[in-house]
Amino acid sequence: MTEVQSVSVVGLGKLGAPMAACLAEKGFSVIGVDLNQTFVSQINEGKAPVQEPGLDEMLARNRDRLRATTDYAEAIAQSEVTFIIVPTPSEADGGFSLKYVLSCIEAIGAALRNKTSFHVVVVTSTVMPGSTDHVIRPALEQASGKQCGVDFGLCYSPEFIALGSVIRDMLYPDFTLIGESDPKSGAILEQVYQQLCTTKPPVSHMNLVNAELAKISVNTFVTTKISYANMLSEICDNLPGADVDVVTAAIGQDSRIGQKYLKGATGYGGPCFPRDNVAFGFLANTVGVNPAIAQATDTINRRQAARLAEKVLSKVPAGATVGILGLSYKPETNVIEESQGVALAKELLERGFTVVLYDPLALDNVRQLLGDQPQYAASAQACVQAATAVVITTPSPEFKKLEPTDFAATSSSQRKLVVDCWRVLDQEPLAQVCEYTALGIGPTA
Repeated sequence: MTEVQSVSVVGLGKLGAPMAACLAEKGFSVIGVDLNQTFVSQINEGKAPVQEPGLDEMLARNRDRLRATTDYAEAIAQSEVTFIIVPTPSEADGGFSLKYVLSCIEAIGAALRNKTSFHVVVVTSTVMPGSTDHVIRPALEQASGKQCGVDFGLCYSPEFIALGSVIRDMLYPDFTLIGESDPKSGAILEQVYQQLCTTKPPVSHMNLVNAELAKISVNTFVTTKISYANMLSEICDNLPGADVDVVTAAIGQDSRIGQKYLKGATGYGGPCFPRDNVAFGFLANTVGVNPAIAQATDTINRRQAARLAEKVLSKVPAGATVGILGLSYKPETNVIEESQGVALAKELLERGFTVVLYDPLALDNVRQLLGDQPQYAASAQACVQAATAVVITTPSPEFKKLEPTDFAATSSSQRKLVVDCWRVLDQEPLAQVCEYTALGIGPTA
């Protein structure tokens, strides 16, 4: 088998642009494809079309190996493997739409008609189990006039990554998942991953439907673990002397449980976890299986913003000013989809409170969503100073640098309330200058 030299990446958004950059970083000749001319131009200028730590620098140093185009035919003709990483929006029933994937497949298939060499098409976007074999494969065969497994290969190989750490997660994955139409295609894709991954992670080869199911199963299991930790945290809230961090640190030492994602804090959010959990429940229903675990996980998660609001409202007078530190769904990203901080802001605004917001990266996106309803602070310190109560909803490194003096009340005001959801601040010195409370810490006996 000859070594793969050139790849194409269809979709240059939040995941596609970093993937293209990582492939170029590892020595591949990469052609990115996107219908957004702005994204294409930025890639060709060596600039990041999306916000992601380290992406600008990686693109700048790999301009000789990475370029972008709007022309599918050009990209397919000049590459051996094509990754499709475009959105698959949620449908009303909880499943995923294939409209963008199938649009790509039609264009890729048309380009394959004019190609004589074997080409591997890799679906990286999250899809419902059964989609690649029963919808995407026949669409690609029809568009190309060729036979899958003979004239071209088809794989389903999702990434297990988080915004804010996409580059690290792509280069250092825990494992690689390859669903394959045929062994040759899977072997070619494994060769690409061996060069892409800095470490040599285990590779799991399987059929297409098992790979699709494994993808949403991973995310559903992780969300269940998060909701379990948050339920445990709420129990600790109401149990004198209890501390969720003490409990999770202990049980996380059990190899059957593990420490990752076992942190009682705010609910999960973002573009993947909530929708994948709902999709898993939808899948269970469609095959006649009770989706009780997925439903309970979702119910607990949707309870978290209300739980947080209730904690604040029990301690501050009506109409007070509440500051919220953290509007992205997690640190190191500007994405606010399903953000717990935004959900809390909406809840407090609806109840008539004055709300002042700060986030290191996400304020522009929040302004587009909430407009002039809340106030916006220029820094974490300014947000704290303007508020009667402060809620820290993400464990941003910037928030960990706040000092007790930042929370000290002026001579004419009462002590500030601080709700530290992630326990990022040192309680003992803060308690000297403000009313400090944390999620998952029970009342003193």
